[in-house]
Amino acid sequence: MKTNEFISELRAAPQNRLLFIDANGDQVHAGYHLTELKSALVDTVDCGGRVNHWPETIVQLWVPANPAGDYMTCTKFLEIFDQVSGMIPLAVDAEIRVEYGDENFFLSTYHVCSVTRDQNTTRVLLAPPQTTCKARDRRIPASSATDLQPCCAPATESCCAP
Repeated sequence: MKTNEFISELRAAPQNRLLFIDANGDQVHAGYHLTELKSALVDTVDCGGRVNHWPETIVQLWVPANPAGDYMTCTKFLEIFDQVSGMIPLAVDAEIRVEYGDENFFLSTYHVCSVTRDQNTTRVLLAPPQTTCKARDRRIPASSATDLQPCCAPATESCCAP
């Protein structure tokens, strides 16, 4: 999900409690803090030799040893976001990710899959990152525009072969 889409969803119900959950229904604990907002530019070279660039906005959440209080409201999150966006450039068209870890979530930077809300609660569905081979996933034309083959196909000499 793009940063601007995420922020728009929160602005739609600012009074709501803001919960972060995974597909199993595990939630980031009440009393969490938004400890950091990061503007990241990722530069990589994949195994096919292609250079890749993309921006990310990373929200870091933390739960203290003795959390106090309820869940953060969308208003509180937005106040922090708006203050930070005035201090560092946050690319609104960048993917937004959530960095978190506890006994239910392995420490990772999660993708935001969706945002749903009811009368009192906004829920952010998180999914763990997945690894892939960008060179394999990239498609190049074969004999026609409708016949596409991976550039790193198993039947050919592969950039991924040992």
